Amino acid sequence: MINVDRAQVMAYRVTALGLAERVDVRAADLPVLDLGIQQYTPDSAQVALTARSSAEPADDRLAPVWAARGAPHLHRRSDLAALTSQLWPLTDADAATRINSAQIPDAGALGMRAFTVTAEAFREVVTGPIARGAASTEVSKRVPGELTYQCRGCGARHIAGNVWQQAGLAGGVEVLSRGKDALLGPLPDAPALPGANAGIDRLIATYLRFLGPAGPGEVAKYLGSSPAQIRKVWPSAGLTEVHIDGRKAWLPDTEVPALQSARTAPGVRWLPGMDPLLQARDRDVLIPERAAQKEVWRSLGNPGVLLVDSEIAGVWRARLVGRKRVDLTVTAFNGLSAARRKQADQEAAQVARARGVPEATVTYE
Repeated sequence: MINVDRAQVMAYRVTALGLAERVDVRAADLPVLDLGIQQYTPDSAQVALTARSSAEPADDRLAPVWAARGAPHLHRRSDLAALTSQLWPLTDADAATRINSAQIPDAGALGMRAFTVTAEAFREVVTGPIARGAASTEVSKRVPGELTYQCRGCGARHIAGNVWQQAGLAGGVEVLSRGKDALLGPLPDAPALPGANAGIDRLIATYLRFLGPAGPGEVAKYLGSSPAQIRKVWPSAGLTEVHIDGRKAWLPDTEVPALQSARTAPGVRWLPGMDPLLQARDRDVLIPERAAQKEVWRSLGNPGVLLVDSEIAGVWRARLVGRKRVDLTVTAFNGLSAARRKQADQEAAQVARARGVPEATVTYE
């Protein structure tokens, strides 16, 4: 058993997630793609990539799919077969937890069948590029009524979003575009529909490798599952117990030397909302101050964060001005020195690069 404090954990995660030093490799070659990068706001995944690599963020080896919790993520195409089985529910009870919603109160009784019938419907419907709305209409016709709700806006019944997005990867769906003109399409060489979960131990190890040390509770929240379900499949070997300021957690044995040798990475990075660093579910480790937590994780519209010397030092929002520039407004939690502001101003060029404009301006509130 090892004892560490939260600062040591932050230093470890920043390094593991590729934020300690920018490299010059293509996106799919970054280790963080083992975990995936959530697509949150326009170009947020590109901002996450440019924070880590000087290469262009576009990479045709990546696919935008609905992954953990049904959220849109970039993943390597070569990883999708394994990921599909890893994300499949563990049991009927686990499936009920993952799709629990007041919108569809009777859906839980279907258990894993809810995922199976929805994935099968996707494979029937999404045989070529199709508008998201049209796909929803057709999938809704093919699933049990317990998975649908009455839409007041159009007077029709629609499948609940949490169900169909969590079944999308198993249904062989790629998210071709989002927003007003959202399109779905079939994944080339889509993996077979899973009959059962396979590889949850590897998925747990991946979470711990990047966002550990952590425990079953954090992994459960990341997957939309329950701690009880994850404890049942928690690896019995290959993990080292770590205490973070007295709290029990675990880390893969192979990563213990990296945790023990981790040091604060000097410098500044602009990270988007839902960056992989922010996917850790132990928010008190990421940001001890509750007031600052409320600024980072909002009920709607999370901002980006400014990472300074391996600590989250503030939040930022962006406004794109045509094709000329991106205006960035920073709210620092405890102020920034002149030296750190200068670094942040220089690093803002990476946000401009990600957003496809030649210039970035920075304003500090």
